[in-house]
This record gives sequence, structure tokens and C-alpha cells, in this order.
Amino acid sequence: MDYPQILAPVLDFLHCPTPNAWIEKARDPAMLPLLLTDHMICELKAAQTAMLLVRKYVADKAGSDALLEWLKPYEAFAFREGPEPDFVALHKQIGKSVMPQTDDAWGRQLIDSMVLLIKEELHHFWQVREAMNARNIPYVKITASRYAKGMLKEVRTHEPLTLVDKLICGAYIEARSCERFAALAPWLEADLQNFYLSLLRSEARHYQDYLALAQQISTVDISPRVRHFGEVEAALISTPDTEFRFHSGVPV
Repeated sequence: MDYPQILAPVLDFLHCPTPNAWIEKARDPAMLPLLLTDHMICELKAAQTAMLLVRKYVADKAGSDALLEWLKPYEAFAFREGPEPDFVALHKQIGKSVMPQTDDAWGRQLIDSMVLLIKEELHHFWQVREAMNARNIPYVKITASRYAKGMLKEVRTHEPLTLVDKLICGAYIEARSCERFAALAPWLEADLQNFYLSLLRSEARHYQDYLALAQQISTVDISPRVRHFGEVEAALISTPDTEFRFHSGVPV
């Protein structure tokens, strides 16, 4: 895989790289349980975000219900102390589910992009869980970082501007994930290093999908909003942060 070629547009899109102080703390083996736990939950939240976009803006009822069923076992395990399901079996079931339908061309593109994203994020969720199990790391609930909330505060409150801003936020979250995977990978054990590097292609595609959808649904050039959220995202990454997480700022 040509990692520099995959990363180049991501690094150009982001307004700042991950601070060295974050990498120094993240490479400490004592931080691995926390990072894997937060990464696993971030994958589920990414799937939830994509699901909500499809359900709110384009899905028919049958398709919406199917998407809800996909996520229920994961959400029960992660958020409601439910039993740990057979994630491999769940992933196989997803491919056989009813897909949401729409006659709208943009809606069809949103469904296609987001359904693929959901499948990939849920796949990554149980891959991270497997890595935790292999290291005897129990799942313990943790608090969320300020990162996503910090960007969502800037989302405009009337449609279709709300949708445009949410899609741009999604692009930055996916791009930052890609950049962090690459920054962290060299300091990990061989199997985890290979896993994190294997995620780069899908994360890079996800951010591009979000951006393309935002521009297509907008009636004006989205560049000013992209630049605005880039500045907001960079501030969250480059300023002191009291809580250490996968998308946190400079550790204090």
C-alpha cells in the first residue's frame, strides 16, 4: 500500500499535524488500553453518525428500521452493559439486510456512501475489540473527548446548512482519524501497526465522501465553511486538553 500517497491529501486537508506531545504520550504502553477503548467507541460513533444522516435525510421506514437493527447489539454492549455478541456473525448478517431506498440521485449517493461506511466502521469496531481481547484488556466505559462536541457547536441550525456543516464535520473527523492512525502506527507492536496502517485507505475515502456530499447538496461553494471547520478542528487538536483520548489535544 502506498501510504504517503494516501496520506498526502489528508495532510493537505487538515490545518495542523498531530502535536508531538500527543504522540509521546500515546506511545507509552500504559496508554494502550485507553486508546484502544476510545478507538473502538469512536468507530461505533462514526457508524451512528452515518446511520443518523441516512435515517434523517433519505431513508424509507424499512431501511431505517434495518439500520437501527444493525447497531443495536453494538450499542447494547458499548453503552448499556449488554452481553458481548458474536461480532463476526453480526457482520455477516449486515450484508444480507434490507438496504434503504430512495429515488433521489443525491440521496442514493448518500445511502451508498454511508452504508458502506457503517459496514466498515462496525468491522473496525470488532477488529479493535479483538485486539483488546488478545491483550486481555477488559472493556470499561470511558468519557468522550471534547473533540466532536467542539466542532458540532459550530454547526448552523437551519437546513440545508445544518446538513452541509454536519457533512464537513464528518470529513474532518475521518481525516484526523486517518492522520492519527499513521502517526501512532510506528510506535505499536507489529500486529497493531499493520492493523492501523490497513485502516488508512478507508478513512481517507470516508473524508472525501463526506466532502463530496456536502458540496453536492449545497447551493453555494462550501470552501469558506470547510476553512472555518478546519480552523476549529486545528484549535481542538493543537491546544491544551485535560482529557487524553484518540482525538484529544495537547496533553497537560
